[in-house]
Amino acid sequence: MAEIAIIGGTGVYDPHLLGNISHIVQDTPYGSVEITVGKYEDVEVAFIPRHGRKHSVPPHLINYRANIMALNMIGVKRILATAAVGSLHGDFKPGQYVLADQFLDFTKTRKNTFYEGGKRGVVHCDMTVPYCPQLRDVLMQVGEEEGLIMHNGGVYVCTEGPRFETAAEIAMFKRMGGHLVGMTSVPEVCLARELGICYANVCIVTNYAAGISPNILTHAEVLEVMKKSIKSVRRLIMASLKYIPEEKKCDCAKILDEIGV
Repeated sequence: MAEIAIIGGTGVYDPHLLGNISHIVQDTPYGSVEITVGKYEDVEVAFIPRHGRKHSVPPHLINYRANIMALNMIGVKRILATAAVGSLHGDFKPGQYVLADQFLDFTKTRKNTFYEGGKRGVVHCDMTVPYCPQLRDVLMQVGEEEGLIMHNGGVYVCTEGPRFETAAEIAMFKRMGGHLVGMTSVPEVCLARELGICYANVCIVTNYAAGISPNILTHAEVLEVMKKSIKSVRRLIMASLKYIPEEKKCDCAKILDEIGV
């Protein structure tokens, strides 16, 4: 089965990109997940639309545990994710791309671990470097070759959503060292780490955040920038697949040694 997966927002997946496509429904202890599996230039890849095929699931109601566990159960070892974000940093401009390397978690109601006691026990997973540096290096290299404006590193502030943030919240996040604000990377990245899966997030900057932007924020604005960026995002993700080495040179899977898997 596929060892590389893509978790994308609306519009990232294009059925014409993959050959030998199949659709599977993977049952997990947290629910069932539909996964598209296909081949791109002899690389087998799995795809999950994070918000559902019709973008009908808001960020705070996404079944993150089911999605990540389903990918793990079919053999996925690496995940490339995409996310629309607002910018808190003058160097990160709308239309550019940032590979997050850290996060600040301001979510409130989400199930954020597989280890809640019982048969699985309790595990305190290291998150010193949450986003895989090896995958980020590959994405950075391909992005530069594709002529995209890329930034390798940035602190992703994850909020609960689905509302946008207040200007006061953005000012606070900026003072705390945040560079980007979005609603989906946490707990996705945490759950991947708990299962020893490498995870990288391509952040598509769609706007400046509240109080930084001179205008009131709208969802339509985000969708418009995403629409303009989507071809470049697809090109970046798909071109990166063949450069991901088989050998892992990162610490993302160390948790598996700790828990004896």
